[in-house]
Amino acid sequence: MSLLELVSVSQSYGDKKIIDQMSFALEAGEIGCLLGSSGCGKTTVLRCIAGFENLLDGEIRLAGRGIASAAANVPAHQREIGMVFQDYALFPHLSVAENIGFGLGSLPRRARAQRVDAMLEVVGLAAYGKAYPHELSGGQQQRVALARALAPQPRLLLLDEPFSNLDVDLRERLSREVRDILKSQGTTAILVTHDQHEAFAMADKVGVMSQGRLLQWAAPYELYHEPQSRYVADFIGQGAFVPGTVTGPRCVTLELGEYCSAVPRQFVIGDAVDVLLRPDDVVHDDASEVKALVLGKVFRGSEFLYTLQLASGRSVLAQVPSHHNHAIGEAIGIRLELDHLIAFRQA
Repeated sequence: MSLLELVSVSQSYGDKKIIDQMSFALEAGEIGCLLGSSGCGKTTVLRCIAGFENLLDGEIRLAGRGIASAAANVPAHQREIGMVFQDYALFPHLSVAENIGFGLGSLPRRARAQRVDAMLEVVGLAAYGKAYPHELSGGQQQRVALARALAPQPRLLLLDEPFSNLDVDLRERLSREVRDILKSQGTTAILVTHDQHEAFAMADKVGVMSQGRLLQWAAPYELYHEPQSRYVADFIGQGAFVPGTVTGPRCVTLELGEYCSAVPRQFVIGDAVDVLLRPDDVVHDDASEVKALVLGKVFRGSEFLYTLQLASGRSVLAQVPSHHNHAIGEAIGIRLELDHLIAFRQA
């Protein structure tokens, strides 16, 4: 049985539908993520799960128990759900230990102190129990907020854009640390973010949202290599669409040449398709007869990300080892090395 289930959930503000018939499930111990651009409705989904918003339609179940529907709602404080807010929401007048223990008022004093000490150890802040939030870095404050949410041992933890206030390097490191902490505790969690790197670093399952609808719910690898719609293919990762024609049961011909592998069954010979080329699909090869013009490049240390212009004038991206340092305007040889064909029928 799934720990969290959303079944045809809809929600609206006045006449504007914010969530439209959303369904997905999360297993116990899994970390899920709702990913999408600002205004797509992902935070509203989190608020509905938490009990801060009422449903227009559908049902939310936690461990098989209905906690929200259009007809009835379990109050937020009775749902056994913890939440980490975007701004951490720490109490400035309370110490770190007092912040973590804030939701443990029903425990005897000794048990409460033991739980606080245990959580300080889990998040790597055992030496900071007597400190106050303003004395901590942003990453440390985030870990305090996580410890406070985990202390009551909720069935489900919700994280609302948890790393958006941090710089890029800290955000990437902390997202991995938080995943490790959640996994070590066996905590089921769902976060919302607009950052796909964050989503892929943390989540076992990712749902791509657009205009209130869930377009695909899958493992990160599947989202990247097997997107179910052109929107998801374009939204996830980097790449460019190049037109082609299905020329055989297993072959597609592009201006870069013929590619033969597993062509999706919905296509037949002669179909006009758009093929998504990722940067790692376009390989720099001096021996290749196919040439492309370097329009731009971004140095990334171990590699360059080249923007290349094909003979047709279309552009593609190529991920090239950094010892291949070519000048803007230079023509270089390229070839395709596609392990996964991502193609959609031309409109």
